[in-house]
Amino acid sequence: MILLTAVFLQTAVSQDGGEIFIREDFNSLDAWKPLYFPRIKAHTQYTIVTEGNESYLRTESNASASAMVYTKEFNVYEYPRIQWRWKVDNVYKKGTIGTKEGDDYPIRIYVTFKYDPRKAGVFERLRYEGARLIYGEYPPHSALSYVWANKKHDERIVTSPYTEKGRIILLRKGNTHVGQWQTEDVDILKDYRAAFGEDPPAIASLAVMNDSDNTGEGSVSYLDYIYLAP
Repeated sequence: MILLTAVFLQTAVSQDGGEIFIREDFNSLDAWKPLYFPRIKAHTQYTIVTEGNESYLRTESNASASAMVYTKEFNVYEYPRIQWRWKVDNVYKKGTIGTKEGDDYPIRIYVTFKYDPRKAGVFERLRYEGARLIYGEYPPHSALSYVWANKKHDERIVTSPYTEKGRIILLRKGNTHVGQWQTEDVDILKDYRAAFGEDPPAIASLAVMNDSDNTGEGSVSYLDYIYLAP
C-alpha cells in the first residue's frame, strides 16, 4: 500500500502570489499513516493509481471504515485555505445526515484541531488525560469534516452524531456531479467560526476517509491533489 517513490511535497507559489505550504499530488502515501477504529474489522483500502503522467489517491470501502492521516501539522492562521479536487463513483442510498446509522460518506476531508492542555479547564484536562491513557495520545480538540453527501439538505453545517466536537460540512449533495472531477476551495477559519462560534486552536492536521460501515454499502472515490495556502 505504501509506495517507495518520494511524495511530491514542496513549497510553491499559488496563482494569487501566496506561498503554498503543502502540496500533495499523491505520487505515494509516504506522508500519510493509516488510522483504524476499535471494533471495526473491515478497513477501507487506500491506494495510488497512475494514468499516464497523472497519479491519484483511490479509496474503496465495502461495509468498512478507516482513514489516512497526514503526518505534518500546520498553523491554520497562517494557512487557512485548502483546495482539492475529488471525484466519487457513487453516493450511499442509505446515508442519513446527522444520524449514527446513516453517518457514511464516500469521501471526507478532515481538518482536526490539536488539543492544548495548557488552555484546557480542569475537567477537560481530566477527560483528555483519560483518553490519552487509552489511545496513547490526545484526541483532537475538535474537527471539521468536508463531505460529499448523498442528497440535498437544507443546512450546510451539521453536528456530528458522535461528538459535539465535530462538525460536518456538506460541500457536495446528491448525484448531480457523480463521476465528474470537482474542485473545492474552502476557508478553514471562516468555516470553523460558522460551525463553532469561536476561533479554532492554531495547530491542525489533515485526514481523508471513505466509510460505509454503518450503511453496509460500498463506494470508490478519488483525490487528485490537496494543498494549503495563505
